[in-house]
Amino acid sequence: MFRIETMKENNESITATVRKIFTEYLRQHNLRKTPERYAILQEIYSTNGHFDIESLYNKMKDNKYRVSRATLYNTIELLLDCNLVIKHQFGHNCAQYERSYKFRQHDHFVDLDTGQVLEYCDPRLQEIQKAIEEEFGVEVTHHSLIFYGHKKS
Repeated sequence: MFRIETMKENNESITATVRKIFTEYLRQHNLRKTPERYAILQEIYSTNGHFDIESLYNKMKDNKYRVSRATLYNTIELLLDCNLVIKHQFGHNCAQYERSYKFRQHDHFVDLDTGQVLEYCDPRLQEIQKAIEEEFGVEVTHHSLIFYGHKKS
């Protein structure tokens, strides 16, 4: 029971934090703080895994929240700008998004037969990142690695 409450409190804390980050971003850019924008943020941070605009639109509609596709696209752009959402383009599929605040770094494998996206985390990639930083005297802020292939029979 303690673990479930802790996870719930952690999710509530993350939700409150991303709301503050988004509010500050909107304030700095003199943009309106609309209920629709916050509802979209809430829906994204209650979603696990990847989503596209259409699935987000349908999920919000199913939850009886009316928001236009244009508002979704515009809000996603704002969330990308303030680093609360990451955009992925897996091959020829439509753009996929996922939340990015307090979300562990991971990479992807795309099954070319089904379009299924599998996530994985390999600590060796952190070693490669450190080597790149040392070699070139840079700071890597993020990366993207996608493998494409077919599942073996």
